[in-house]
Amino acid sequence: MSATDIHDPNRRDFLYVATGMAAVVGAGVVAWPFIDQMRPDASTLALASVEVDVSSLQPGSSLVVKWRGKPVVVRNRTEKEMKDGAAVSLNDLKDPIARNANLAADAPATDANRSTPGKEAWMVMVQVCTHLGCIPLGQEGDFGGWFCPCHGSQYDTAGRIRKGPAPENMAIPVYQFISDTKIRIG
Repeated sequence: MSATDIHDPNRRDFLYVATGMAAVVGAGVVAWPFIDQMRPDASTLALASVEVDVSSLQPGSSLVVKWRGKPVVVRNRTEKEMKDGAAVSLNDLKDPIARNANLAADAPATDANRSTPGKEAWMVMVQVCTHLGCIPLGQEGDFGGWFCPCHGSQYDTAGRIRKGPAPENMAIPVYQFISDTKIRIG
């Protein structure tokens, strides 16, 4: 037997693995520009979250900020508004689901589940009527919450639908208090 008749299987296996790895790396280099172009641009990422300074909001006042192209109301509720919201029985609600992105999808629509523990006075929600997407007026209607003049939907002080054609409570976005005076929405 000559030296050329002896095959080294370890060398052949190494060459196969090295060639395969080179092909994988090459495919990744070619595919990366296509994958990278699918990421959202900087202007979209800037809208992903917004920080709101609420230090000037006294009880009974609110402000509206724009988040993802939608109005989000931040309201510092009064003691009376919180008591009125807590006194509502779930049986009196058209929509028994909290619609709070910070909680489980099936959380009941109690007043506590529509706010943040320890910050119950603060109501943060997307101020869009769930009937046809109109913008309800604040502190209006029979329940002292929000009233949509387009078709008569009325929400209570916790943003829960109580009367009219709207099928759901107003949505609560993902938010958190990053300090005592700042809220990050999104």
